[in-house]
Amino acid sequence: MKRYIGFFILFLITMSFVGCEKVFLGKETENSPRNNFVWLWQKVEMGYSFFDVKDVEWDSVYTHYKPMIHEEMTDEQLFDVLAQMLNELKDGHVNLISPFKTSKFEVTSLGPENIDFRIIKDNYLGDSIVYTGPFTHGFLENKQIGYIRYSSFSNTITSVQLDYMLSRYKDTKGLILDIRQNGGGYVTNVFTLLSRFIDAKTQIYSSQIKSGYKGGSPDTTFSDPVPVYVSPSGGVNYTNPIVVLTDRGTYSAGSFFAVSCLALPNVTLMGDTTGGGLGLPNGGQLPNGWIYRFSVTRTIAVDGKNYENGVPPHHIATLLPDHNITQVDNILEDAIVLIMSK
Repeated sequence: MKRYIGFFILFLITMSFVGCEKVFLGKETENSPRNNFVWLWQKVEMGYSFFDVKDVEWDSVYTHYKPMIHEEMTDEQLFDVLAQMLNELKDGHVNLISPFKTSKFEVTSLGPENIDFRIIKDNYLGDSIVYTGPFTHGFLENKQIGYIRYSSFSNTITSVQLDYMLSRYKDTKGLILDIRQNGGGYVTNVFTLLSRFIDAKTQIYSSQIKSGYKGGSPDTTFSDPVPVYVSPSGGVNYTNPIVVLTDRGTYSAGSFFAVSCLALPNVTLMGDTTGGGLGLPNGGQLPNGWIYRFSVTRTIAVDGKNYENGVPPHHIATLLPDHNITQVDNILEDAIVLIMSK
């Protein structure tokens, strides 16, 4: 059943947008700078999920950017104004795409890169290092701890890969899963990986779709929460202590993984707060044909909180400024100490 949850949510999102288009848009809108601006502002007002947690007054955004729009402006000038308006949301899932430019909020700018993987390969993994599909892994602490680096959820995970890795580390005291600077990818990989760290069906979060709005105010309404579950895989599982390393560059599917880990008692998050990205994006076209998208769902963690601004770790740790000199990853060191203390 878990395989179909994402498709079901996306279907509901699409249908809700189609219905709103019919009610809201009316006849075809003239392609002019002003109409493109108003169209985009209103579509975001109607469908964006996170005005409250982002603390953005969308009416004020309109007031600020409207005077910048005039009928003599070039396409590039119009694009730049619209992009600046969208970036007020500070959301990597909010984009404007034209034939000549794409707007994107750089989530990684929210914090430092908390990893130098060369240090880990050269000074920690040594001869134990193995490359299995999208994973780089090896032993730490005289084979008492396993380390797995997964740099992107865009890289497909197979059951053969997971069976091999987890069999290799089945006798360790604990596992360190490093998803620092993992900018996201396919949510299906989140489920595939999580299914190896549980021994019973587990609710990992709830999802809601925005269903109403009042001028971008916090009292926008959402559909009833739909609980999302993950079940144990039929392959090799690992339920000993696990430490997941995160930072601000851990985004989208990376944040989905992190927020799901809050429901797993054997998993500890360590590092920096993730970059967020816990809303599924959808969108459409402006009158001039440019494509827009923004987050139209929200994710509620098992503790009832909305972590769109980032999933906080259980243990905060940032890479020390002198790591290039010392060749020490102090975050990894802290994770090792935590597992060895259990």
